[in-house]
Parts: sequence; C-alpha cells; structure tokens
Amino acid sequence: MSLRRNALLWVLVTGILGILGQWDPALTRWWCLPAALLLAALTYEAVASGRCGLRLRFAGPERWLLGRPHLMRVEFTHGGRASVIIQAALAAPEGFATEARVETLRLARDPATAEVRARARRLGCYRWPVPEIRISGPLGLAWWPKRVAGECTVTVIPDVLDRAVMVTGDRPGGGQRGYLSGGAGGEILQLRDYRHGDPLRSIDWKASARRRNLVSRELSEERHLEIMIAIDAGRSSGLAAGEIDRLGLYVNVAARLAQRASAVDDAVGILVFASQPLAMLPPARGEAAVVRIRRMLAACRVQQGPSNPTLAAARIRAMSHRRNLVVLLTDLEDSPQELLVQAVRLLRPKHFAFIAGLENAQIMALPLESGDSPLAPFRTLAATEYRHALLSRVRALRALGAAALTARPEHLDQAVFEAYREARLHRRA
Repeated sequence: MSLRRNALLWVLVTGILGILGQWDPALTRWWCLPAALLLAALTYEAVASGRCGLRLRFAGPERWLLGRPHLMRVEFTHGGRASVIIQAALAAPEGFATEARVETLRLARDPATAEVRARARRLGCYRWPVPEIRISGPLGLAWWPKRVAGECTVTVIPDVLDRAVMVTGDRPGGGQRGYLSGGAGGEILQLRDYRHGDPLRSIDWKASARRRNLVSRELSEERHLEIMIAIDAGRSSGLAAGEIDRLGLYVNVAARLAQRASAVDDAVGILVFASQPLAMLPPARGEAAVVRIRRMLAACRVQQGPSNPTLAAARIRAMSHRRNLVVLLTDLEDSPQELLVQAVRLLRPKHFAFIAGLENAQIMALPLESGDSPLAPFRTLAATEYRHALLSRVRALRALGAAALTARPEHLDQAVFEAYREARLHRRA
C-alpha cells in the first residue's frame, strides 16, 4: 500500500491536532477523530479494491522476428460498474530491448489498453511478464497492489527477407530482373513427377496437361549453385552486434540468404559449429528445405567453448561431393588465425570459400576522432592497431584463394548477398 495525497493530508491534520493537544488539554483527544476516519476509509478502500475483479489479456504476435520491433498490447478490464484508476509497470522478457515505463489507465465499462514496443535480441521461447499493478482506492487515499493472472508466450524466430528483395535480383550485365519471373538457366535433362517443394516455375504445364498430373522439368546443374552456410556459435558469438548478439546476426543473415537462394532454385545447406560441428543439413532446394533450415536456426544457442572452423571445414568437405559455395560466418577478431587458414586449405580447391566477419564500428571510428584528452593518442594507436590486425587477417585469407571481408553489423547481410550475386554471375559465365 502507498498513501496518496488525500491520505497524507489526513495524516497531517492528525499530527497537527496531536501537537495542539500537547499545549491545550481541551484538544488532547481530538487527533483520534481524523485518525479513526482515516483508518476506516482505508479499510473500506482495501475491501473495495480487492473486489474490483481486475483482469488482463495479452494481444500480440506469437512469433517475433529476431531484431525487429513488435508491439504487444495489454488489455485491462474489471467487473465493477464504477471507473477504476490503475497503474501498471509495463516490461518485456529478459533479452528484449524495450523502455520500461509505468502507465496510468482509467478503467470504465470499456477495456483500457496499454502498448509495449520491444525488440527481441535472442532466439528462443519466452514467457511475457505480467505487469505489476496497483489500484487507486475509490476515495483516492492509497494505491493498493493487485496480483492479476495472465499468460502469454512468444517465440523468437529468425528474420525473413523482405518481399521487395525476394522478387529482385541481378542480371549478368548489372541490371535488375525478377527472381521469381524466370528460371536460373540450364538445359532440360528429363521430365519427372512433381515433388512437394518444387518451385512453380519448374512445372511443365503442357506435359502436365497431357498426363493430367503435375510434371516438373529437371534442369542441368551447370548454372545452379550449392551453398553451405557455416555459422559460428562459439563463445564469441554472444558478443553484442548492434541491437542483437553476433549469433543472432549470423542466424538472420543465413535465413535471408536461404530464402533468396531458394527463390532461384539454388540448393542451400546449414552447418552450425562451435568447438565441433553441432548440427548440419545438406544442401537442398525448395520451400521445404528453407523451412527445415529456419527450424534449425531457431534452435541455435551460444555455446560456452571456443570455435574451431577447421573441424567445420572438414565436415563440409567430407559431406559434400559437389563444388559448393561455402559461406563462413565467424569472428575474424579473436579466432585463431591458424584455424581459419587450415579451414580454407581444407575447402580449397574443391569449394569456393567466402569468410565474413564483423568489425567494431566504435573502434574503427576512433582514429577519425580528435580530442584534447590525454588518452586520445593511446586510443588512436589502439584503434589503428586493431584495424591493421583485422586487415592483415583478411589479406592472409585472400592470399589462399578465399574471399574474405569484414563489415559492420548493419552491412553484413548486404556484403554476403553481394558475394552470392557474384558467385551466381560467375557460374553463368
């Protein structure tokens, strides 16, 4: 219970009468009257607040896309006829970015709604916390805490590719073409029965009409890619990368790349690794493959041990018998250089390796800052050394025949998509 201003005024009057009673014997017991009235009024408020029948209901999406803002609505109702004033401390589950605040609402016959805008930072299933609520008594003397039952569970899943990106792609000459408007090229090897997950553009409608059954065209693989996306889920993947952690960023990039590759009938596979390979899906085509990939990505969690990209490369080499584009999303800052070098040597020359890592935007910007602080030269020196060390790692990997780069968190997906586009153009050539 927290007293409000009206109750504090009664307490002040009681105190003043008590002080006056010490000076004038005639007023000795006058303080008892406001004190008794205040106690009686508080008792009435306690009973009335306990009978208000307050209820709440959550209204929001059950699935939240990782890193994107969503809105959760909390709807309050009560069973009484008179209006009630409540205060609710709105919050989000741990691991969500939100601005906690206290909302004051007046409940009448119609329900009142409060909104919480939050951004999920980590994958997983979370129970939405019930707001802490207190009710104003009908006389306005105190706030009374109230426990209300409510249950809401949200699941954070990998992000999806925007439709505007899904339907656009790159022509060999640099122009844009519709990804969904035509095939990726290649000669027809044979006609076969339609299988669940085959893209609609692969259906031979004339043959289907003749056979009265859906028939798909099976094209040669000359102009199609097989992609293996290796995701580093080691200890360093728990570091922050903008609004989310690094593992969440890797997962989002992999999920979007799988969607984009599936739209042009390229095969996509996933390998999640830390100190050793944790889970793997071989390259496959179609929407069913994307669903399986997203299900595996949604189960990714940061591991406590270090990462070993060499074992991941060995697993990919042993699994794949065709030439793949291997996209390795890992930490180029702290990963041992010799492990990355060994991984590239295992993948080359059979596979084309593309290694993408993150760079710290704040550290990279330090050499551009100027200041009179005594620590400014040391910060500039440390930032310059950080940049040179990162660039030297990238050059060493490129010297082995791999494509390697670092990008800021907000630019990583664009860099990976650009490498994928160049690989497809090279395959067409």
